[in-house]
Amino acid sequence: MTVTRGLEGVVATTSSISSIIDDTLTYVGYDIDDLAVNASFEEVIYLLWHRRLPNAEELAELKVQLAENSALPPEVIEHFKMYPIKKVHPMAALRSAVSLLGLYDDEADIMDEDANYRKAVRLQAKMPAIVTTFARIRKGLEPVAPRKDLSFAANFLYMLTGKEPEPIAVEAMNKALVLHADHELNASTFTARVCVATLSDVYSGVTSAIGALKGPLHGGANEAVMKMLTEIGTLENVDPYVRGKLANKEKIMGFGHRVYRKGDPRAKHLKEMSKKLTELTGEPHWFDMSVQIEAIVTGEKKLPPNVDFYSASVYHSLGIDHDLMTPIFAVSRVSGWLAHILEQYENNRLIRPRADYTGPGMQKYVPVEQRG
Repeated sequence: MTVTRGLEGVVATTSSISSIIDDTLTYVGYDIDDLAVNASFEEVIYLLWHRRLPNAEELAELKVQLAENSALPPEVIEHFKMYPIKKVHPMAALRSAVSLLGLYDDEADIMDEDANYRKAVRLQAKMPAIVTTFARIRKGLEPVAPRKDLSFAANFLYMLTGKEPEPIAVEAMNKALVLHADHELNASTFTARVCVATLSDVYSGVTSAIGALKGPLHGGANEAVMKMLTEIGTLENVDPYVRGKLANKEKIMGFGHRVYRKGDPRAKHLKEMSKKLTELTGEPHWFDMSVQIEAIVTGEKKLPPNVDFYSASVYHSLGIDHDLMTPIFAVSRVSGWLAHILEQYENNRLIRPRADYTGPGMQKYVPVEQRG
């Protein structure tokens, strides 16, 4: 057997959802640059689930379905109030809430194609409410009910703040959702497919994916980037801070990628939004610091920024708590997880790799009284 640590370069399945070829990311053949500039997140959801863009009637129908399924069961809201709020990371709350949702879905264990699609709609619709409800309850605030007249991106910001967001905030949120929607066979997506390949249910698949995304080597990088920017504090501190980290061989979060070699194609879109938003909020130093960090790290280590690097200052400028950055990633990425889960069900085979054993050779059992 040939062993590849981390399965790097191993092709584990076929998929028609997204691709990364020559540093170009596409969703069903559409370049991410094209979608980031032109598409709504609702269109991207439809594209990932149906492998084509919707017409006007299909898009309107999806928006209605998402709006009608966006409210949380009261039991889930009450469950949040029982959490040890000061100790619970939002990703742990999200993981638990998605699992809990399965208890209140009468179709949770019905595995036919139509039922699985309806569950996908319900989960996608409820993810923003999970994140925003938890965020408000932990601050002693009442949850804000979703509005049926707002877009997916606008509704998320509205439920988080209780105020209708400005157009530029909606644009930034929509762009971030589109950019994070899918990314081929990343760690959380692979986890979801492994889970449902056993013919486990949709809720189990998404819960397992959230567990994988929770790790800082996958989804937690943008939160770590904002922590770093906060520690640096001022533009003058960037050079000594970053060079000190590099000299000590410490990792600078938000740079490099397992798949991309020339650079993450998603990063430039969030860099542009970071510049606009930090100027609008009167805090351009967050963007200026990020640009200087990029210049040093890319210059010294030849590592370009990935999608997480500038998303940190974008989310901060939208008034989003730093520990909510990874849950927001999940609000978007669940669209891709669900697309892969549905695809796995379509042509399923149990995912069961082998391990190259490196332990001792054949041994003989010795009774405990004879062991030294």
